[in-house]
Amino acid sequence: MTGAHRTTITREVLTVGEPAPNFTLRDQNGKPVTLSDYRGVKSVVLVFYPFAFSGICTGELCEIRDDLGAFESDDVQVLTISCDHMFTQRAWSDDQGYFFPLLSDYWPHGATAQAYGVFDEPGGFANRGTFLIDRDGVVRWALVNGMNEKRDFSGYRAALKELVGSVG
Repeated sequence: MTGAHRTTITREVLTVGEPAPNFTLRDQNGKPVTLSDYRGVKSVVLVFYPFAFSGICTGELCEIRDDLGAFESDDVQVLTISCDHMFTQRAWSDDQGYFFPLLSDYWPHGATAQAYGVFDEPGGFANRGTFLIDRDGVVRWALVNGMNEKRDFSGYRAALKELVGSVG
């Protein structure tokens, strides 16, 4: 993509305090994963990313993989989402050793990314959206970066510490 690429989204990005839209997507192994299944059980961090096998995305998901305890616990589940096909997600997961769910928002193309306000319509991909959703299904922290902007997970870590501290 060139520097002339402009992001176009179909809805405003979800904000803190809004209910998180429910979804059911297939993970890299074909298993359906439904957000509302975590309600009352765990908080969820949703990590949208543009493309499997791309440089920044690989770096970000390797950061999650290499420090999984900071992202996932008895209180929190990591779910990553892109518009890539499930089979692409599987190949990437196998290649990189990702053991957390990589969810495919392939069809209807980008519907979940659209619901969260992170879908780039002209490019057909999800921007780098990160959403921390509490056990009640409410967004408690959000950060959205463009396709070429690596996200900084430090804000997420602080928000998670506050959220888990308030629950425990």
